[in-house]
Amino acid sequence: MKRRILLAVLACAAVAATACSSDEPAGDLPDGAELLADAAASTAEIRSAHFTLTVNGEVPGLDVRSADGDLTREGGDGGAARGTVSMTLMGSLFEGEFVLVGDTAWIKGPTGDFQELPAAMVANLYDPAAILDPERGVANVLSNVREPVTEGAEDLDGVATYRVKGTVARDVISTLVPGLDSDVDVTFWLRRDEGHQPVKASVAVPADGDPTVDVTLSDVGKQVDITPPS
Repeated sequence: MKRRILLAVLACAAVAATACSSDEPAGDLPDGAELLADAAASTAEIRSAHFTLTVNGEVPGLDVRSADGDLTREGGDGGAARGTVSMTLMGSLFEGEFVLVGDTAWIKGPTGDFQELPAAMVANLYDPAAILDPERGVANVLSNVREPVTEGAEDLDGVATYRVKGTVARDVISTLVPGLDSDVDVTFWLRRDEGHQPVKASVAVPADGDPTVDVTLSDVGKQVDITPPS
């Protein structure tokens, strides 16, 4: 059984990054479909990264409020992840640490030791390692954006990016953002240098209050060693 654990991502966490738009004429911007194709190919090669996640507003079916941590595709089937999370767990607010290795998860609250999650709980939660999975994660989403448009060039927290917006089918993004009942608009900020790796993604959820799920990736390729807690 595939673990579905703790966080919902992209799937991706939203730094409070400051974005500055450029005055680059629309006709000089690269084609959105070509940018996304490059981004999908380069993202599929990512083996490790740091991620942050923020849920802005109320997203039906999504219990995670925020998360921050490291991801790696090493460490067993499905990879591994570790970090901190704020979420609703069994009806109560949980804020603490998590570790995921293979098909096993551990959580630790403000006090006490790490506790292994029961199998039934694991089956009903989310897997942050899916973010780097080429077949389920961000790379797959980038490959399946419909009608992409490059909206502008921006500096995002000191990184030069292109902003590309399009629509993604519910079935494509549901692994990263569970509970959706319709297609969604997604905005990507892609690096302007070679490979156009994604820096940030923002999923606009069609629900009351216009909530969004925002994710950022950083420290791509850094050394990440994640082992089960002792």
